[in-house]
Amino acid sequence: MRGEGVTYSQSVGARTWRRFRRSKLAVSGSVLIGLLVAAAVLAPVISPFHPIEDYDFATRSLKAPSRTHLMGTDAQGRDVLSRVLHGARISLVVGVAAMAISLAIGLTLGALSGYYGGWVDNLIMRFTDMVFAFPAPLFVIAVAAVFERRSIVVLFWILGLIGWPGIARIVRGKVIEVKATEYAEAARAMGAGGVRIIGRHILPNSLAPIMVAASIGIAGNILTEAWLSFLGLGLAPEQPSWGNMISEGAAAIYAKKAWLCLFPGAALIAAVLGFNLLGDGLRDALDPRLEETR
Repeated sequence: MRGEGVTYSQSVGARTWRRFRRSKLAVSGSVLIGLLVAAAVLAPVISPFHPIEDYDFATRSLKAPSRTHLMGTDAQGRDVLSRVLHGARISLVVGVAAMAISLAIGLTLGALSGYYGGWVDNLIMRFTDMVFAFPAPLFVIAVAAVFERRSIVVLFWILGLIGWPGIARIVRGKVIEVKATEYAEAARAMGAGGVRIIGRHILPNSLAPIMVAASIGIAGNILTEAWLSFLGLGLAPEQPSWGNMISEGAAAIYAKKAWLCLFPGAALIAAVLGFNLLGDGLRDALDPRLEETR
């Protein structure tokens, strides 16, 4: 029986991996994310200049793209390419860390709500509905404005605390579905406690929609950090955030200095698109019913 279980698990994994590889959306998203991760990890090595400390002391002026500065320089004479590369680190850390917080809260509350039901379910879901009803952008702006100096840690806590309701609803629905299956009933009959059943039997079989929601949520976190920085409510202005760079370069568009917005904007689009494509690809790969309908 043990060998059969391993073979079945491997066959399911092999089919999922095969569907994932055949998905152009998944492959395209993975490539974009891979490039983003590589840029973030290798930024200190491949950046030609320091993103904050290296600038032209003499002129501190804008310079068009050239051999020395492939993406030009900003108004302070700082290299745009170096800042874009280091901006990838900020976006990736904020996106993933904020989603980790959202997952921790959403998984816990959603699993408890779906498994125990009754007054526990009503209490958690009413609180979730209340958080959902409050406009997320307004909440983010209000909380961000409270902090006089916003660090990257503050940012991903802010984003993490507004991203969990959707995760909680997804987990709740999946837990209600899975807890009625035979293997969950068998675990209960053998005396397993609620926490053990949720952790070892229910959540592992609910990963598909959670993974899809997480990948799309990371893209949303990256975008939210960018527009917060664009509004001046994100990181300090000198930090190489893509939102900060776009904000600084917005006024320069009319002066035909489009490279200040073009390059960080393109990087932002690539990051958001990559995670969204990955989410769509994961949905197709993890749901065999979609393959059957084609």
